[in-house]
Amino acid sequence: MFSDNKKPRPMNEFGGQPNRIEKNTKIKGDITSEADFRIDGKLEGNVKTSGKVVIGKDGYINGKVECVNADIEGKFNGELSVAELLSLKASAIIEGTVSVSKLAVEPGATFNAACTMGKGAASTSGSAPKLQSTKSNEPAKAS
Repeated sequence: MFSDNKKPRPMNEFGGQPNRIEKNTKIKGDITSEADFRIDGKLEGNVKTSGKVVIGKDGYINGKVECVNADIEGKFNGELSVAELLSLKASAIIEGTVSVSKLAVEPGATFNAACTMGKGAASTSGSAPKLQSTKSNEPAKAS
């Protein structure tokens, strides 16, 4: 009757159980992993993963993050490089530079970042045209 419960749960497709930095935990340093990350504490340093990074409502990262997908509810300050989808929840506060393929922003999110967006933007930073403003009332022009 409940035989489906006996099937083993599939592991994360990127290499194992997700990693967690719990609330009231502070870490200084760099992290490299193939699994997903959830940060509810504070991290000063860099994160590089071939999985997903989730910054919880109380989470904070100051540094560089390279990942495939990201969901942010908390605070981020630094350089964020997301190969696929970056999802900003209403409570998110982002500052710094962002390179992303797809961006989803809920109303209420604070996004104070220089953003490069498009397919391959996260993997080839610096390849997008630079925008220059000619006059204050005219739109920026690509050069």
